[in-house]
Amino acid sequence: MLNRVELATLAVSLGTVDTLIQHPASMTHAVVLTEVREKTGITVGLIRLSVGIESAVDIIDDLNKALN
Repeated sequence: MLNRVELATLAVSLGTVDTLIQHPASMTHAVVLTEVREKTGITVGLIRLSVGIESAVDIIDDLNKALN
């Protein structure tokens, strides 16, 4: 999914108004032990989305296309 989005940018945080998407288990929390991550809800299936100022319809369309 992360490789199929077109509008959202794969990034941790850029301090920007753009929509960002990330996979915490392999990015920001990769150094945290798996057991600790899972206890805190950071599972391998978790994706973090930071919604930007783009059109809500465009963001939703982008996510729907990436999921299908």
